[in-house]
Amino acid sequence: MPGLAGTDDRPFVGAFQAIDSRIINPLFLGTFFGGLFFTVLSAILHLGDEWSSVLPWLIVAAVVYLAVVVLTAAINVPLNDAIKAAGTPDEIDVAQVRSDFNEARWVRSNLPRAVLTLGAFMCLIVALIEHGRISG
Repeated sequence: MPGLAGTDDRPFVGAFQAIDSRIINPLFLGTFFGGLFFTVLSAILHLGDEWSSVLPWLIVAAVVYLAVVVLTAAINVPLNDAIKAAGTPDEIDVAQVRSDFNEARWVRSNLPRAVLTLGAFMCLIVALIEHGRISG
């Protein structure tokens, strides 16, 4: 977003719409939701086995990444959808659309999403290290 922040309203709205329309695809969605799905699946597969010390790390990773998904769905997706649905930059009041978009809120939500994603990833790394330690 820092690259778009300094642009005028028309390029901001047009670029944001273009990025958002291209990023929503099966690969992105599979990666975004797959992280949560496979972490939960891994936790389920570790229930009651000899690697039970891995389970807490997997549970924490899943809960933390679920927070990322919820935060994204609650803040970023509605803002993205609103700017995408506004119409093409040639047909709309781009200054009003950008103002309604609430760029500051969108940017503010990215820091917790980044920190939470990093936290979930670190928990998964610890789970892998613990799994390797146990399996020898």
